[in-house]
Amino acid sequence: MNYLHYEFDISPDDVIEITLDKRANVKLLDYSNYQNYKNGKDHKYYGGYAQVSPTRLRVPNRGHWHLVIDLGGYAGTVTASVNVVRGK
Repeated sequence: MNYLHYEFDISPDDVIEITLDKRANVKLLDYSNYQNYKNGKDHKYYGGYAQVSPTRLRVPNRGHWHLVIDLGGYAGTVTASVNVVRGK
């Protein structure tokens, strides 16, 4: 499985801004759900299929988060830039 992966220590006041060169799945996962994702198991995430760029995500609570960007198993590659906009 090909995907882009980023890690953040982030709080709910912060926003993750993702700029994509094409439509893609954008998933924000905690540690256990990221492990499930990597192992092809069911997982829960915030985000979804991003049709607009940039896409912005806010986390539900403070912690260490994993951002995954993929094409859902379709052929091709996606390019992304990711920026955390810090809140108050």
